[in-house]
Amino acid sequence: MTWLNNEVLEGEFVRLEPMALSHIADLQQAVADGESWKLWYAMVPTVEEMPAYVQDALASKAQGDSPYVVRCKTTGQIVGTSRYYMVDAASRRALIGYTWYAESVRRTAINTEAKFVLLSNLFENHQAIAAEFRTHFFNHTSRKAIERLGAKMDGILRQHMILKDGSVRDTVVYSIIACEWPTVRRHLLSKLGRN
Repeated sequence: MTWLNNEVLEGEFVRLEPMALSHIADLQQAVADGESWKLWYAMVPTVEEMPAYVQDALASKAQGDSPYVVRCKTTGQIVGTSRYYMVDAASRRALIGYTWYAESVRRTAINTEAKFVLLSNLFENHQAIAAEFRTHFFNHTSRKAIERLGAKMDGILRQHMILKDGSVRDTVVYSIIACEWPTVRRHLLSKLGRN
């Protein structure tokens, strides 16, 4: 039995559904909106890479990952992805990442609420001790979004990984720990207008 179940997670604006092969076409449409793969520091699949991206995500479930598609409840459209990965059941911690969104929903409540439901599930339903986030040092948009959630920077893994274009990534590591969750939860609810 796995520690985190890949189950539907739902909020007011978003529904996170376990990723399936049937989502490929919708994800291709979402990723085409904004062409985020063109950002040299982002690890976002192209339209053509999406079938392999989804197959890899599904294969990662064998290691305990929980890949999700993010559906906007207002439109019913799939607008991106996020997942738990590098799940450490023994230490009750997981990373949250592989997050990308269609341009049309950036700077909306979508990401905030998606992270809220992921974090709520992790801390409240599974008694996690920590949630971790990682991003490219030069991905300032991602870093600001992670910091706006209330995560604190733990440090920088220098020369951490070689990207597909051959460049070497310095990875910034952030976390939220269990004792911080009540305050972060209040902060996120306030951002979502639910004081």
